[in-house]
Amino acid sequence: MKPRDLALISVAGLFGAAAYAAVVRVFLRRRKSSPPPTSCAELEISEGRKRSLKSPYDPSKRESYLSWDDYFMAIAFLSAERSKDPNRQVGACLVSQTGIILGIGYNGFPRGCSDDKLPWAKKSKTGNPLETKYPYVCHAEVNAILNTNHASAAGQRLYVTMFPCNECAKIIIQSGVSEVVYFVEKRLQCCDTTYVASHKLLSMAGINVRRHVPRMNEISIKFDEL
Repeated sequence: MKPRDLALISVAGLFGAAAYAAVVRVFLRRRKSSPPPTSCAELEISEGRKRSLKSPYDPSKRESYLSWDDYFMAIAFLSAERSKDPNRQVGACLVSQTGIILGIGYNGFPRGCSDDKLPWAKKSKTGNPLETKYPYVCHAEVNAILNTNHASAAGQRLYVTMFPCNECAKIIIQSGVSEVVYFVEKRLQCCDTTYVASHKLLSMAGINVRRHVPRMNEISIKFDEL
């Protein structure tokens, strides 16, 4: 082998050794600055969240649990995510007097009616109401009541993400629901009597109506390992 080739090989070897040593130093420095976790409370989760776990010897209960109202309203909101309405998704959850969920529902077309063959539009370009969703859609409140497997809704509590219209109010009254808990009321023009009539009907029927005031600003659900 020529002296020149030996010199090149020696230089390449020196550079390789120097690079390897640099990598090792960086790796060791990172391990020193970031020691491994010593308890479950320090474990990092994939998205950067920290899972805070109580001591296994602590006899006290967890403080950040959901209230019953937040729990049932959250289920109504989750049900609304099933709606295919591109403009407004509404969900409802019917609950017994003992806190048992009897039925859930969201706004959509009746069973057996293809949601690909009926319109989802709010308005018709030709002014034809049959080209809009309104003659066909079933409201979330109605679906929640009808999805109870024929159990009576009498004396039960209905959670709904949006205050029911007058047509839904009639069904709520006839089904025997005793309380309506809603999250938001749709703002309409003063000349629209739909929700004014709904308030009047529910009041006359003696049904308790109240707006949900959440204890939490948001509830995050992530599909990852616990």
